[in-house]
Amino acid sequence: MIEVKNLSKNYGSNKAVDNISFRAEEGEILGFLGPNGAGKSTTMNILTGYISSTAGQAMIDGIDILDDPIAVKKRIGYLPEYPPLYTDMTVDSYLKFVYELKKCKLPRNSHLGEICDLVKITDVGKRTIRNLSKGYRQRVGLAQALVGNPGTLILDEPTVGLDPKQIIEIRSLIKKLGKNHTVILSSHILPEIQAVCDRIIVINKGKIVADEQASALASGFTENLSLKIRVEGSESEVKKLLESVHRIKQVVSLREAESGVFEYEIEPKKGEDVRREIFKKLSSRNYPLLMMKSNELTLEEVFLKLITGDVYGNVKNGEGA
Repeated sequence: MIEVKNLSKNYGSNKAVDNISFRAEEGEILGFLGPNGAGKSTTMNILTGYISSTAGQAMIDGIDILDDPIAVKKRIGYLPEYPPLYTDMTVDSYLKFVYELKKCKLPRNSHLGEICDLVKITDVGKRTIRNLSKGYRQRVGLAQALVGNPGTLILDEPTVGLDPKQIIEIRSLIKKLGKNHTVILSSHILPEIQAVCDRIIVINKGKIVADEQASALASGFTENLSLKIRVEGSESEVKKLLESVHRIKQVVSLREAESGVFEYEIEPKKGEDVRREIFKKLSSRNYPLLMMKSNELTLEEVFLKLITGDVYGNVKNGEGA
């Protein structure tokens, strides 16, 4: 478990991190999202003990990083953006070196073997790291973070520079690790955060500007949850049928999207979910429903609103602005 209380970091007059607070529970994958220079890496470096804070607390499993940094570091596995690899070593010798460096007490061969199986690097154990692809190097970096079986994993841009297949594999692995670890994942790649994380914190100019469940973040910033649908059939009859749904406030016919297929915008009454009722009405009259989508903001649109200040006053956790 990670707990941050009123954390600040100043560099002269510049506030890299400005009085932020949050928690990450065991088994939670927390996405840390923000533009370059927002304070993400500074916060992560404080959590891992690489730099000290100016004010506030950072605790891992209830232990303050400043009070007992060695005990805290034993509980953390850290993958920086550029993994700390010794490229002249083989994968096996490097992981044995990390094992000794961390003073790990688990049975060495079986423990390292389990990690290699988990991150799928067993087949390259005898190869020199400099001869590995970017994807395999990233896996080796993740393997070193897992040595000692730490309860908390802090991953900074874990898929940077990987090809699409490697990105999918690493994301899948992170999801698997999140079942038994507390994970903080820092990234500026929005689909990655959305695909992997249970909860998202958005940080901008050193402040938290949003802290929400990943599934709720976009809907929380969408003012009007209207629907856009595309239906094959008589425009006037379909419109009249849709207007008969009692929880719909307004139906607007937009255009003929293709021959005999019309597009409509539907505004439901406040707080109503009318998707199933629309489907039932149309299917009862054999009108094919060819498309239905919400006007809910994408994560990218929410992110841009937050960092440009459009909704800066509408901070979700009450901490950020």
